[in-house]
Amino acid sequence: MIRRDVIIIGAGIIGLAAAYKIIERSPHLKILLIEKESNVSTHQTGHNSGVIHSGIYYKPGSLKAINCLKGYRMLLDFCDKNEIDYELCGKIIVATEEKELPALDALFNRGIENGLADMKKLTSEELKNYEPHVKGIAGIHVPQTGIVDYKIVSQKLSGILKEKRVDIRLNEEVKAIKISNGSSELISTSDEYRAKAIVSCAGLYSDKIAAMVSGGSEIDFRIIPFRGEYYQLEDKAKHLIKNLIYPVPDPEFPFLGVHFTKRMDGIVEAGPNAVLAFKKEGYKKTDLDIKELFSTLGFKGFHKIAKKYWKTGFYEIYRSFSKKEFVSSLQKLVPEIKENDLVKGGSGVRAQACRSDGSLIDDFLFQEKENIINVCNAPSPGATSALSIGETISDKVLKLL
Repeated sequence: MIRRDVIIIGAGIIGLAAAYKIIERSPHLKILLIEKESNVSTHQTGHNSGVIHSGIYYKPGSLKAINCLKGYRMLLDFCDKNEIDYELCGKIIVATEEKELPALDALFNRGIENGLADMKKLTSEELKNYEPHVKGIAGIHVPQTGIVDYKIVSQKLSGILKEKRVDIRLNEEVKAIKISNGSSELISTSDEYRAKAIVSCAGLYSDKIAAMVSGGSEIDFRIIPFRGEYYQLEDKAKHLIKNLIYPVPDPEFPFLGVHFTKRMDGIVEAGPNAVLAFKKEGYKKTDLDIKELFSTLGFKGFHKIAKKYWKTGFYEIYRSFSKKEFVSSLQKLVPEIKENDLVKGGSGVRAQACRSDGSLIDDFLFQEKENIINVCNAPSPGATSALSIGETISDKVLKLL
């Protein structure tokens, strides 16, 4: 049996950041990072749109707000130190209807509460100064928002960890976890390990790890996978978008709505929608895992979500199959966008935690049992917040050790 001080499950950006912060503070520790894929950051990290979030959306004092605001600065410092390109291009949030104005004002006030300086309320005419082709009745300019390639950030973290002798094992999947006598045993597809502390950053499979740790007891949350699909703008239409354009989000739903995002590679994305994925790592409409789908459909919390959001859910499915309807949603922000301006882009799957009572968990969620720490819910702004989350995890681990 192989012995390590700390084992981290999952080499997405949060798992990498956790290892980075632990080894930074305690270089003597023997750390093992296990990843089931053949490379780091192949799922949520590798499929996101690359936005550096400012923190305007999150409830003051929440884990999302605290970690996003702190992680934002840590991310920029890390990029500066390691010569990773990023751009603080700013974004606008646009109200297109009168009924959205109260929510827009609430967002502006929330940004102030979260310490965002230099935001600006915009009139319909002032919106044009930032995005000449946008249409709206009012808006907010958020200068702190930026873009970066999180895959490059992850690769840099991975390289630093290897230099510091952190053992990163790829193509290795966790099969079981057992707690005994102040330490834990982890069985993978390749080996058996014993560790003083185990950290799970398993993303879409955080509920599976929680079930292993529970020893057969029912866990109170489940990861519901939502696929977000993107289109990309043809070169002929890129002039319509300067930076980032977002709608006013529905406060009842944990997604930001379809929007326009400029990326570091010059691509302009439009999306994403939010449709139930029939497989946790199902990036295509045809991807299906019967066991995972039945697990979702059989969860009582999902029944309550479906009952509450069935109209929204059916609309998202319709929009997923109708390019015309997708374009119609985008035209509310930029009327000049046409169907032939868009080509099919990529997709990502968001790990959204849901409780058995049907509530969508809107904040980051950590669970601890003896010497095991599980990051159960860390969707957007998880990538922006990663180094701050990693620091929080390192605090917890060092207390255990």
